[in-house]
Amino acid sequence: MVLGKKRRWGGSVVGHEVKNRESEEVNAQIMRDYFNDPPLYGEEHFRRRFRMRKSLFLRIVEDVTVRNKYFKQKRNAAKKKGFTPIHECLVALRMLAYGGVADALDDTYKMAETTVLKTLMQFVHTVIDVYEKEYLRPPRAHELEVILKQNEARGFPSMVGSIDCMHWEWKNCPTALAGMYKGHKSKPTVILEAMATQDLRIWHAFFGLPGSHNDINVLHRSPVFDDLANGRTPEVEYWINVNPYNMGYYLADGIYPAWATLVKTISAPVNMRQKIFAAAQESCRKDVERAFGVLQTKFKIIHNPARLWNPIDLNAIMRACVILHNMVIEDERNIYNNPCDTNGFKGPEAPAILENRDVPQINELIDAYNCIKNKETNSQLQHDLVEHLWSHFGASTGPFG
Repeated sequence: MVLGKKRRWGGSVVGHEVKNRESEEVNAQIMRDYFNDPPLYGEEHFRRRFRMRKSLFLRIVEDVTVRNKYFKQKRNAAKKKGFTPIHECLVALRMLAYGGVADALDDTYKMAETTVLKTLMQFVHTVIDVYEKEYLRPPRAHELEVILKQNEARGFPSMVGSIDCMHWEWKNCPTALAGMYKGHKSKPTVILEAMATQDLRIWHAFFGLPGSHNDINVLHRSPVFDDLANGRTPEVEYWINVNPYNMGYYLADGIYPAWATLVKTISAPVNMRQKIFAAAQESCRKDVERAFGVLQTKFKIIHNPARLWNPIDLNAIMRACVILHNMVIEDERNIYNNPCDTNGFKGPEAPAILENRDVPQINELIDAYNCIKNKETNSQLQHDLVEHLWSHFGASTGPFG
């Protein structure tokens, strides 16, 4: 090699063994296994292996093929047909679902390691490009109405959801960045902040901050309350214990600050009222913990330590996994037994961003954030929720036992 000349990555290399992977034969085998009538492996096997129903998978294949020409079947220089869109999307989903090494798919799907990794990244970026606007957004007006109704039945009027952070270990973090990404986990991690509801749908996801941050640092950098401060959220007006409120709130754990939009538990309850409130808050706050558990179980690639080198690639994988998770939740919402009444989610769609309520000036924006961070409102709201839960569930020792 000429000194100073960088070898082109990929493609044919002199001296490397040429493998005839017979892509047409593999494509035919995939069709026999999953898509012919009848297939060798039915719907149940497909969903367990690829984390979604076959109908949803075929819809994704169609959409990503239209958006990205990488997934269209082509012929190589020898005029042989390459991989089909179904073949490539199956490989990408298998990587996301099992999180194994890319080379392990060669003997099954006859795709080289570099091609697997390239297909994976093309897939996640295309999924983000196609579906992010719909499946990674805050709830619309009619969806928020259903969420608030469900949470009111659980004892928390106008509670939007629960919020928390999750760490994804970064095994191949470059040494130059390792110190910045190490926190209390003692290993480099990247943080995901998410807000989830009872049906495990994730309505807010903010990913990418180094693991040296704690939940408070992440919250201060997160856009989770930006729409509220800018007047782009549905108006909420409700009464608890004869006191009026005009902002929804999230349930959070003890590390979060005492803001008007966050409700924490009582760490040392001293009477039955406070004990009932603490039990109810801690039970409902587990919604986001359950969402994290299902997300990591469904997509093992974000459960296992990340082996990629570029934080941009990690960001794309995490966002794509959250989007696919939400797509599965919505696709299967009315199929399996669900403790939530989700019929209200059907209906006409409202605009993704509601009409601006005239908060354009910097002084008004500062005032809005001061209202969000008001500690007195937080204290009053917690007290009113304690009394509300006691008046509704006190006689039966609370809705959560």
